[in-house]
Amino acid sequence: MTTSERDSLLDSVRAFGRKHLADGALERAHEPSYSWDIAKLLGAQGLLGLTVSAKDGGQGASLADAVAVIREVAMICPKSADILQAGNFGAIRTFAEYGTPEQKRRWLPGLLEGTSLIGLGMSEPEAGSAATELQTSATPEQRGDRDGFRINGTKIWGTHSLDATLFLVYVRFGPGTANIGSVLIERGTAGLEIGTPSAYMSGEQWAQLYFQDCWIPADNVLLGPGGFKKQMSGFNVERIGNASRALALGRLAFQIAVEHVQQRHQFGRPLCEFQGLQWKFAEAAVQLDAAELLLERAVSAAAAGLPSAYETTVAKLACNEAGFNAANQAMQAMGGLGYSTEALVEYCMRRTRGWMIAGGSVEIMKNRIAEEIFGRRFSQRA
Repeated sequence: MTTSERDSLLDSVRAFGRKHLADGALERAHEPSYSWDIAKLLGAQGLLGLTVSAKDGGQGASLADAVAVIREVAMICPKSADILQAGNFGAIRTFAEYGTPEQKRRWLPGLLEGTSLIGLGMSEPEAGSAATELQTSATPEQRGDRDGFRINGTKIWGTHSLDATLFLVYVRFGPGTANIGSVLIERGTAGLEIGTPSAYMSGEQWAQLYFQDCWIPADNVLLGPGGFKKQMSGFNVERIGNASRALALGRLAFQIAVEHVQQRHQFGRPLCEFQGLQWKFAEAAVQLDAAELLLERAVSAAAAGLPSAYETTVAKLACNEAGFNAANQAMQAMGGLGYSTEALVEYCMRRTRGWMIAGGSVEIMKNRIAEEIFGRRFSQRA
């Protein structure tokens, strides 16, 4: 898109957000369930599958365009930005990038309309940050005249695992990293059991996925053995969405607090006149602006494809830390009101804190950056 085209897009997104998303944004933030009504609205507006190619039913927009959109929506209704994440930056991006024409014909229309939802099965009880230690297996098994695979294993911490209609599941076709790939498993498939709901600090719910002799046809293989690097390349887009929302919610909390400290009086003067608070806001502003530039660098370099691992890692680390610090300081500046569920600030703080873990913890991001600096891998294994 040209600059004028993007400006026009963002104007329409803001108008849409004010009309359909602004009212009820606070209440929506505290609802644990996925909002299918909002998803359908976003789909009808063409805001799902922004970076999916036009020939596959998407908008064919750049990653930078999608980042600009999700940040605008997050500033209006943070919870609705989670739906944009699922419809643009999550497992859907890996699926759209590497899916076969038949797979995309079968599943993409519903994902882009907001009538279906794809979730990710990546982490396991013994494979979190050490993703290559996953144990979920895909064993070849023919049923009748159909080739396929029998899936056995467990997945945890999956976003939208309670609501997803389709799961992109990381599996092991054999020993070693070279045999890691991924498959597509529909909700309701025999042998897939969805466990008891649990909740994060943010209020978002998830459930453990159990695969017990869960048979899928060979047509459901997304990436076979050797697909792990491609999967992680696609996962970098998820990290960009994570960083974008962290930055946006940090800015939202920051702006709410800026308005508050100008209006709130204590000891006979506005809170903004106290130098201690001034410095907190100044530091937060510098962090947010710096993180925004690093995010823009990562997405602008990805104009012709997926973002680079290094620039994505730097952007995620910067946005995670800046977003959380801004939200946390905003809550402190607002005192009891900031800590109360009557304002969005405490929700922004909880959400930005979670993104420092999700999609690769800030510690893992620092490890990856160090490897780039020194030009070598540092194994974390004993």
